[in-house]
Amino acid sequence: MDLLGLLTEGELSVSGRLVVASNMTLLGEVAHEERRVRCVYKPISGERPLWDFPDGTLAAREVAAYHVSEAAGWHVVPPTVLRDDGPLGPGMCQLWLEQPDPETTSGARSGRATPWVDVVGEGEVPHGWLPILSAFGEDGRPVVLVHADEPGLRRLALFDAVVNNADRKGGHVLHGDPDMVGNMSAIVGVDHGVSFHDEPKLRTVLWGWAGQPLTAAERAELVRLQETLGGTLTMQLAELLDPAEIDALHERISTLLQDGALPEPAGRMPVPWPVF
Repeated sequence: MDLLGLLTEGELSVSGRLVVASNMTLLGEVAHEERRVRCVYKPISGERPLWDFPDGTLAAREVAAYHVSEAAGWHVVPPTVLRDDGPLGPGMCQLWLEQPDPETTSGARSGRATPWVDVVGEGEVPHGWLPILSAFGEDGRPVVLVHADEPGLRRLALFDAVVNNADRKGGHVLHGDPDMVGNMSAIVGVDHGVSFHDEPKLRTVLWGWAGQPLTAAERAELVRLQETLGGTLTMQLAELLDPAEIDALHERISTLLQDGALPEPAGRMPVPWPVF
């Protein structure tokens, strides 16, 4: 049984809950015979209603994000499946990724749980980091939201533009585990339940490359994704998204290729709150 099969059909047990998540997010394990892996289980019954997304659709959007990531060759979403069963009913099941101790991880400068997104004092943007916006900290001093200028992070920013991610917080950016999943990117993203809306919703902390030209590799990835939407991928997404949302996905990819650049925010900088 491969990993996706294990996540889908293995015996699912729950061992804890992430209390900081806005929707019910449970930690558990899936097991089959001698094989077992830790997982995140988000039952549909635990989704909070949202004014701008249909009720009971967040789990399916998480799975759709995984399919898009794989089809483009980005591999920036941990293996994710829909389960028909579970202790609290149908829901999303995703591979759990252990994260390094932040105290031993280079990059973060203010004790954040990610080495790629931070808040620094005004005039203190480190070399190799990109400023996003200026604000005032809790003590009233000017601060700047920044993120690292990393190729893996840029890949995630392009993915977010494609799936119309409405909530890319700094804390949603994690270390991948290529040892566990051979093609997994070293930087991955999680929590894609508010993606794929057919109206523009992009809210992210990864605006550092806004307006920059697409590289040849990025254009090739978008073309590959466009081609898969003509076949297998659309069939996968048809079971997860509304037809209007799939049409909007087509349009976003076409617009990116036509503009030849990463998107720029329209008007006020759209970042999620809180940013971590």
